[in-house]
Amino acid sequence: MTTAPTSPGAGKPRWLTDEEQRVWRAYIDATTLLEDHLDRQLQRDAGMPHVYYGLLVKLAEAPQRRLRMTELAMSAKITRSRLSHAVARLEKSGWVRREDCPSDKRGQFAVLTDEGLEVLGRHAPGHVEAVRQAVFDRLTPEQQKSLGEIMRIVAEGLQPSEAGADLPWLR
Repeated sequence: MTTAPTSPGAGKPRWLTDEEQRVWRAYIDATTLLEDHLDRQLQRDAGMPHVYYGLLVKLAEAPQRRLRMTELAMSAKITRSRLSHAVARLEKSGWVRREDCPSDKRGQFAVLTDEGLEVLGRHAPGHVEAVRQAVFDRLTPEQQKSLGEIMRIVAEGLQPSEAGADLPWLR
């Protein structure tokens, strides 16, 4: 059992049941191992970490293969600082370029280059196969559907809607 301070006025802590603890630890183990597995596969095959691959995918799916840096940070769920560092590395590889935003002097776009699109296309099949083997080949269609529904519920519950929320892409 994990002990943690409670916030003032919160009353007694709501400890996890044995079953909830089992589920929680299985989730932590699985997500940690999955992220490591996918990161190692992409480092080995494409010379980039998983987060960089995800940025290339988001740009490839965007209209004209471009997104405002703030939109890309929000979509990737990472801090602006981490995004700036990642885009600088992707620029150095020639896979992304930055463009100034004509309507906002402080804003910039990240744009997927033709070379970046080619790199993504070359490495997508291996990455998809790694995802398939690690996740989907191990689950029944019913389990896949349940996993998707569960993850959507968790994500929606963690996505604050109030102004001034403490969100990574605002830091």
